[in-house]
Amino acid sequence: MKALSDPTRLQLLQLVAAHPGGRACICDLTTPLGVTQPTVSHHMKLLAESGFVTRERQGKWTYYTMRPEALDDLGQRLANLNHPCS
Repeated sequence: MKALSDPTRLQLLQLVAAHPGGRACICDLTTPLGVTQPTVSHHMKLLAESGFVTRERQGKWTYYTMRPEALDDLGQRLANLNHPCS
């Protein structure tokens, strides 16, 4: 959940999910957010390490894809907060 606590990371996830084919390059993400490439790379690295996106290197570019199952898992964990521990 810590990875999703930053508003920039949430915006990045939205941008990747909305990108045609659900796959986006760092170069596709810098302009919409108005931040530098190193900043986007840092945030995307944290999202990848947290399992919310996958990354695939092609030449000098890295492409990111959402992992919907990671969000489903997070939703399930949050839903389980309503149930007392056994």
